[in-house]
Amino acid sequence: MQRNAVRQVLPGIVMLTALMAGCTGGTGTGVTTDSKAGGATPIAGPPGKYRSLPSPCRASDPKRLKAMLPAADTLTSVQRDQLYAGTADTSYDADRRVGCRWKAQTPDETRLLSVGFERVVSYDRATSSDDDKARQVYERRLADAHLPAPTPTGNPGNPGSPAPGASTGGASPTPGASTGGGATPAPGATPAPGATPGAGAAPGAPGNAPGAAAGTGSGAPNTAPSATPTPPELGSRVLEGLGNAAFVDDRLSAAGSTAQTRTVRIVFRTANVIVTVEYSVQPALPGGVPSSAQTQEEAHQLAEALVERLND
Repeated sequence: MQRNAVRQVLPGIVMLTALMAGCTGGTGTGVTTDSKAGGATPIAGPPGKYRSLPSPCRASDPKRLKAMLPAADTLTSVQRDQLYAGTADTSYDADRRVGCRWKAQTPDETRLLSVGFERVVSYDRATSSDDDKARQVYERRLADAHLPAPTPTGNPGNPGSPAPGASTGGASPTPGASTGGGATPAPGATPAPGATPGAGAAPGAPGNAPGAAAGTGSGAPNTAPSATPTPPELGSRVLEGLGNAAFVDDRLSAAGSTAQTRTVRIVFRTANVIVTVEYSVQPALPGGVPSSAQTQEEAHQLAEALVERLND
């Protein structure tokens, strides 16, 4: 009886052992084999520095807003408060993209200001970090503004020195122009009898009576009155010292029946956040042209304050 029972149990034990071996990958040791063994697990890039965004309508200093957006004298205190409170842009994710807009209108001009924040997130940090993704977004915007990526300047081996042929800050003298205090006499000119050469006039120049000092005669002046200098156009360019990377896009609308509008847009990146400041000035009457230098300076000061705000 006992021998028959053993004979009946042994086949069941053998079958159970075989089934267990099959469940463990056929090794019989209970260790699961990995068909992809040997492949290195990619290391994920670090998350971005910024995990949230500031409130856009309160990110700017009120005093700076009042300087950039002068209010009309006819506004009540409630209307002034509404003006400087701004209007928030519609946002479906306040941790990813937010913005605010302001508008100030006076009898002399209309000014518009907008500030936008975008927090860039990489959905595949195994291939690029949040900062890398933000850098790519910034470079696309730089290309959309038709500005070249910044390149190192200066002579090789001597950083900071001007490139060959570059201007060193002073204007080059016009060929043949005098570099001294007095004017250069024309070739072959003969000084008038008794005339004294003086600064700013050539000896023997017409209009100088004999015996009179040059420049003190009663004759007609030798030069026309100088015209009022035109303010310089700074134009669009890459900026330095603002965040990790920055550029300014300066555009002036075409002259026509209405006044020209100058729009200055500054875009800068700091870590994984991209900030856009857009500032427009339009005079009320045709003929006036908003200053490039002043408009850019006001927008640049606001951008610098926003960098500090993000770093708080």
